[in-house]
Amino acid sequence: MRAVVTLPVAVFFMLSPAGAQTIYPLDRADILAAARFDFKVEFPGLQKPDATAVTVNGEPYAKVLGRTAQFVEREDGKDQSALILRDVTLKPGTYKVQAGSASVTWNVYATGPRKAKNVILFIGDGMSPAHRIGARLLSKGIAEGKSLGKLAIDDMPYMALVATAGSDSIITDSANSASAYATGHKSAVNAMGVYADRTANPFDDPKVETIGEMVKRHNMALGIVTNTESEDATPAAMATHTRRRSTYDQIVEQYFDVKPDVLMGGGLANFLPGNADGSKRKDETDYLAKFKDAGYRYVSTASELKAASADASTGKLLGLFALGNMDGVLDRKFLKGGTVKKFPDQPDLTDQVKTSLALLSKNPNGFFLMVESGLIDKYAHALDFDRAVYDTIMLDNVVRQTKEWAKARGDDTLILVVADHNHPNSLIGTINDDMKTTPNVPMRERVGTYEKAGFPNYPAPDAEGYPNRVDVSRRIAIFSAAAPDYYETFRPKLDNPNLPAVEGKEKGTYVANEQYKDVPGAMLRFGNLPAMMNASVHSGEDVILTATGPGAERVHGSMDNTEVFRVMVEALGLGAGD
Repeated sequence: MRAVVTLPVAVFFMLSPAGAQTIYPLDRADILAAARFDFKVEFPGLQKPDATAVTVNGEPYAKVLGRTAQFVEREDGKDQSALILRDVTLKPGTYKVQAGSASVTWNVYATGPRKAKNVILFIGDGMSPAHRIGARLLSKGIAEGKSLGKLAIDDMPYMALVATAGSDSIITDSANSASAYATGHKSAVNAMGVYADRTANPFDDPKVETIGEMVKRHNMALGIVTNTESEDATPAAMATHTRRRSTYDQIVEQYFDVKPDVLMGGGLANFLPGNADGSKRKDETDYLAKFKDAGYRYVSTASELKAASADASTGKLLGLFALGNMDGVLDRKFLKGGTVKKFPDQPDLTDQVKTSLALLSKNPNGFFLMVESGLIDKYAHALDFDRAVYDTIMLDNVVRQTKEWAKARGDDTLILVVADHNHPNSLIGTINDDMKTTPNVPMRERVGTYEKAGFPNYPAPDAEGYPNRVDVSRRIAIFSAAAPDYYETFRPKLDNPNLPAVEGKEKGTYVANEQYKDVPGAMLRFGNLPAMMNASVHSGEDVILTATGPGAERVHGSMDNTEVFRVMVEALGLGAGD
């Protein structure tokens, strides 16, 4: 519990030195003019209210920031004091904040006039170069060393490498990496829309305004579309604030407060009241009913989505197509694995985006839309590279469709395609195995590298770019540099998505899943990750960003992930004239 002091008090404090432990926003923060953020100073020990000298550009902070901060005598009941001031905005300029011996410098920038009516951010969650190349090989083909076509995600005039480190680690997760895109601020693993402070409460950390909130404040439309749970980190980072990405119930509540014009994905379980079948909510609030009462049309199948798209009266749309994550392309269209039998009528991401564009473009003030192909990441974690590549092809289809939509409008839309973080995946050759007989040589010896790799022999892709089978005799070989103990079968999983490790006998540990032990040629591989890990992990390499449309010229060379936010707000002119 916090003790809040608003007036001088005659209490004896055991004072620590007056230096600040941490100042938020952090040093070298780039802040959009008029964007809202919380200012906080954390002291390492107890302070008196009148002893907390904090200045901005040499002036008392209240004079520059316009208000006096709340003084917290003991944060979380500990002998640590703090100042916090919510919803600060600043004009362009350089600001140096001094608190005792600690200081930070902020750059507050304005934008020029608006360049784009709309901005669409495509995120291939965890999409590594190996996934992109695999998608190109399967969907376009290759002959005599030359690709027979280009991916739409690659065929753009502007490209950059984007660094992804967070405020606490060189390795990010989807929460803080997507949050950097959505806010222009760095954050910590598992945090989005906030600076992760020292308090236990995941909802009281210093907030930074998201691009979703900004566009709504400017009377633009907001769309958030994914094929993961809609409460998952990447979509949630566009509009919500929490230190813990797992707080799904509260993320749904924040979605309702922000009210995106289009919200689609899986994650139905946390919209249902706690007593409903399949619900994961810890209370009895029915958020389906609340969204419907707020004027949303609700759809739960591809057929219902198609009907909503054809109905001119459809305004705001909520689409939830599975209790958890939706299923990927390989299961939905070909193998019928995953949860397809339970949810047989799930839409493709192309259908979700087609409907989103039709609805969002009704707003005369334009829109911001984030589209995530999120299962690329889920499959990469599970070492299920065939499914990851098929979902990369799906992302490419969505981008191609959207580029054509934008061209027909006269190119008034900035389109960005990026991964939020990398995976340690590499395409190292092919696997030569017909899958019809038990191999008479170890599967490991069937991995072809260099000239022995040759070219894969997948059948010609269909109109959407998908070969109709992955169990061919010369398959691409993608492996991960980080894994738990698991059985490497060297073969695609044709029943259900891969599950490399399961809980071990010792609590908190994982062991290789023996389901795959007796697959012909399976090989036990001892992992290089701690025993507490049951899947592959993210890696720290830069990701690829491609762009086209008004404002895309800012994309070039080497960038930080926070700069992607600046590209978008510059295009929309969100810091012009505020």
